[in-house]
Amino acid sequence: MPVSISQLVKLQSQTDNIRNICILAHVDHGKTTLSDSLLASNGIISSKLAGRVRYLDSREDEQERGITMEASGISLYFKVLRIGAEERSDEYLINLIDSPGHVDFSSEVFTASRLCDGALILVDVVEGVCTQTHTVLRQALIENVRPVLVLNKIDRLITELKLTPMEAHIHLIKVLEQVNAVMGTFYAGAMLEEEGRRQEAAQTEDKDGNKSLQDASEDLFEERDDSNIYFAPDAGNVIFCSAIDGWAFRVEQFARIYAAKLNVKESLLRKVLWGDYYLEPKTKRILLQKHLRGRQLKPMFVQFVLENIWNVYDAVVLNNNREKIEKIVKALNLKVLPRDMRSNDTRSLLTTIFGQWLPLSPALPSPKAAQPIRLPRLIYPHSDKIETPKDDVESKLYSCDTSDSAPVVAFVSKMFAVPSALLPENRRRQFTAEELRENARIRRERRLAETNSVTEGDNDVANSDVTKTTKTEESDIKRTAESDGVTEDDETDGKEDSPKVAFIGFARLYSGKIRVGQKLYVLGPKFDPAYPDRYSSEITVESLYLMMGRELESLQEVSAGNVFGIGGLEGHLLKNGTISSTKKCHNFVGIGLKTAPIVRVALEPADPSEMSKLIEGLRLLNQADSCVEVLIQETGEHVIFAAGEVHLERCLRDLRERFAKIEIQVSSPIVPFRETIAPVADSTPLKDPLTPRGQITMSTTSKQCTLKIRAVPLPTNIMEFLDQHVLTIKSMVEEQQHKKTGKNDNEDMDEALKGVAVKGQKSLNADEFFELLEKEFDKAGDNDLWKGVVDR
Repeated sequence: MPVSISQLVKLQSQTDNIRNICILAHVDHGKTTLSDSLLASNGIISSKLAGRVRYLDSREDEQERGITMEASGISLYFKVLRIGAEERSDEYLINLIDSPGHVDFSSEVFTASRLCDGALILVDVVEGVCTQTHTVLRQALIENVRPVLVLNKIDRLITELKLTPMEAHIHLIKVLEQVNAVMGTFYAGAMLEEEGRRQEAAQTEDKDGNKSLQDASEDLFEERDDSNIYFAPDAGNVIFCSAIDGWAFRVEQFARIYAAKLNVKESLLRKVLWGDYYLEPKTKRILLQKHLRGRQLKPMFVQFVLENIWNVYDAVVLNNNREKIEKIVKALNLKVLPRDMRSNDTRSLLTTIFGQWLPLSPALPSPKAAQPIRLPRLIYPHSDKIETPKDDVESKLYSCDTSDSAPVVAFVSKMFAVPSALLPENRRRQFTAEELRENARIRRERRLAETNSVTEGDNDVANSDVTKTTKTEESDIKRTAESDGVTEDDETDGKEDSPKVAFIGFARLYSGKIRVGQKLYVLGPKFDPAYPDRYSSEITVESLYLMMGRELESLQEVSAGNVFGIGGLEGHLLKNGTISSTKKCHNFVGIGLKTAPIVRVALEPADPSEMSKLIEGLRLLNQADSCVEVLIQETGEHVIFAAGEVHLERCLRDLRERFAKIEIQVSSPIVPFRETIAPVADSTPLKDPLTPRGQITMSTTSKQCTLKIRAVPLPTNIMEFLDQHVLTIKSMVEEQQHKKTGKNDNEDMDEALKGVAVKGQKSLNADEFFELLEKEFDKAGDNDLWKGVVDR
């Protein structure tokens, strides 16, 4: 039975029962298949089509290639039965985001992880840890997202590799160790970076005389418990899964099944079902490996879990033994229809059995539990400790306050393009059954009246009546078309112009309630609450949407903790940013793309008269794609930067078919050149030892003119001086910008700068700054090189 939209909307206000989850993995490790299996549980697609329909891959090229290219979200309903003193069922709203696994679309992974509190990290147990697995694990650690490891495609161990349960157990242990080794490496690197920053801060304090380095050493290298970052089945953060066959389980599910049979506490059984633990059959005692004394016992995970799964596959898929299948169904107390038992489609029967025995059911933190941990890192990205709320806005943010009085604070991770005709408000309204019957009755009466008038009157009168009726019908059709917002001019224009595109923000609400028609502020990347009138603009929320994969459903309000779509940001927000009802809100740190676009091509229209369409198409593409970069070269060429060949192909297809809708000529890929800085000790020796390092010499063809250019690094004392006077430099630059624009609104800034100290140095005026800078150059020596450089 499909879940209604009203059920999902009702659950949006129950913050404790909301889960925001993204699915991350390497390409072809089963993300979209897992999404399909979860969608099938809501009746959105048939369970037999899971893994084949790829519902969340809405683009044509995604279906053709069989890979996901854009992150897409959908809201799902789950009902979980709690067994305890009293049986009760809890209803959950799962905001699920499927993300790409291809390396070219890593930017989509970053946008997905920013909106979620938890992540399902899928790993193909046959392929193991791959390159993109490293990327998504690192991203989960950076975003402070709670990960759950999903060891997927276990069916391949049975049907392809033909492993025994014991061999599969050893293989699964190795895969789990690989993942934990990657997590340990990332965690150690993060700790070293943190300690490095703390050492630099301690050294700076030592120079300023505030605190000695020896006194600060006790605060450095503090021991931390890293056990919570690793995956362990007994901790409940590992799921064993076959998404294509629609089953998954955690160790605790089998612990619950066998606790009563073995007369063992469920909590104890949960700890010993994974690892080197063995059950002594006679005494029912649990033994460690060192206590076996040569006895050939199987690990409990093999004996109680894997062998049962292997038996089902052996009976259904490998040997198709009907008698054995009936025994398994009866033993597990499952309800399988006779037609399914007689079916020749063994995969369908397998899905039916596992779907009832081990259905998919993820569990991750609610927004209220996750936001106090995640948000301090988003607001203060360079702080090494979890900050306590410093004002009322932060307090509401950390607690995920859903009250009407709480400030509205949301983060938009990306903008995506939707044809205006596909928006819910532009769809044709569907008539109810009563309205259809009433319209049919009116049409019958009209036809009867026309027939009577023709029969009773003469031909002339009849002809005039028919003419009047025809004119009346034409006027009715015209009025209907106008009421739908379609005119003859619009139809004519629509044949020539491309359909309009609306940009919807993919957002997460952290505090308050957002409503249609509400006035909010868009905070730019440079926004600072100290100067509220800069880098901010006011918008009106035009529309709110519930994300349902390929479709959008209109909403009137959204409560904190939800993922949603928002309209009305066009012209105010380029790719990502913060929206808030107050300017006292800190701007969330932007999404730093780890994969900078490196492939670039020059574009031009096949018909030069369509250059304006190409420029408009590039503008739309730049806003719709979070990774692409568009620029105009000094030569006048229009160039786009993409992350790779597949990403470039998608961008060109979007330009031709969605945004510009013209034929485009593409140049050969332009090779980018990059420079770096290396210490002198690592530099290669010069061919001419008399030539100063960093100097190049060029001569004209006639050899009459020679040009020498030399690049020299700044002295160390100059770099330290500039670091100590960052605030002064910033104020001088902003003052120059205000002079160019003719604005004189820097008085509040001057007041704010008075008495402010940065690393022990007060803000200086321009004359004082340049005087001290000249003295520092004098200290550097090499007067021939640095003399008078400040004046120049």
